[in-house]
Amino acid sequence: MIALSVTHPDYFHHPLTIIVFVVIIVGMLILDLGVFNKNPHEVSNKEAILWSVTWIGLAMLFSGGVWYFYGFDEFADFQSAYWIEKALSVDNLFVFILVFQAFKVPKIYQHKVLFWGIIGAIIMRAIFIFAGVKLIQLTYLPATTFNGFFTNPIQINVVMTLFGIGLLIAAWKSAFDSNDPLEQDKQAVSDGLGARIMNKLFRIYPEYDEGKFFTVKNGVRYGTQLLLVVGIIEFTDLIFAIDSIPAIFAITDSPFILYSSNIFAILGLRSLYFILANFIHLFHFLNYGLALVLGFIGVKMIISPIYEVQSSTSLIVIGSLLGLSVIASLIFKQKNPELPIS
Repeated sequence: MIALSVTHPDYFHHPLTIIVFVVIIVGMLILDLGVFNKNPHEVSNKEAILWSVTWIGLAMLFSGGVWYFYGFDEFADFQSAYWIEKALSVDNLFVFILVFQAFKVPKIYQHKVLFWGIIGAIIMRAIFIFAGVKLIQLTYLPATTFNGFFTNPIQINVVMTLFGIGLLIAAWKSAFDSNDPLEQDKQAVSDGLGARIMNKLFRIYPEYDEGKFFTVKNGVRYGTQLLLVVGIIEFTDLIFAIDSIPAIFAITDSPFILYSSNIFAILGLRSLYFILANFIHLFHFLNYGLALVLGFIGVKMIISPIYEVQSSTSLIVIGSLLGLSVIASLIFKQKNPELPIS
């Protein structure tokens, strides 16, 4: 049964892992923006692949440290949460494609938009995860046998149960929703809630001014189109987090494992975008794999008071479902696929 505790003292026996995590994230972000991408440029496939391998490699090395300090179960939890978030992030790529196309974002500025979008995501994920853990702690119902139906008392958590039901609904939509995100009206992106909020907060000038977020026209300070796009990307990630974060609460009760795995996954999303943007059609069965993963996690959440699914089992199931969906996509290719980006 998932039982969240207020503190996780084992993690503070080895503060080195927390220090290493902070150093890796801050150091790599400084290198990314301040050194390798100091001057705006179009990201090549070679550069995107190199950064993707780097971020995945760092995540795997860090998970090895988790195994060394905390044991295999925590390692399996990290891996499960990491790959769930990584796979679910693919859906977000569709939205990025739409936003960049709708606002005609020059390719040399796309990395900058995604970089600052990720900074906002790091902050929002911290709020969501730590607040979510606290909320779960406060919503356990009294233990009961349901008038002797169960031999041992069980303790149901209201939030976890609702999350589980929500994930089952999301799984159904992922498998059977026939709407192609790339066929959505781009005008809906331009006039969506995120765009309306940004236009309320800032006076937006409908042009780009090199890579600047603000510009001055006739003595008046305006936000540029680039600022508007960053705001929409941030709003998109907020909505995405509401859908994706409940999925990882079924994996572990550790805020540190949840947050570190989540951040490693989304930090690699920028480079993944530049690799997959033109090849997203090759993974046309991934939505079915994601549906099965979400369904599995939803069931796991709902039955957790009665039966605990081991961390190693979760990792095997999640890895197998995602792997099989990718392999099936590559074997049974789409006929006449349309590339999302011209």
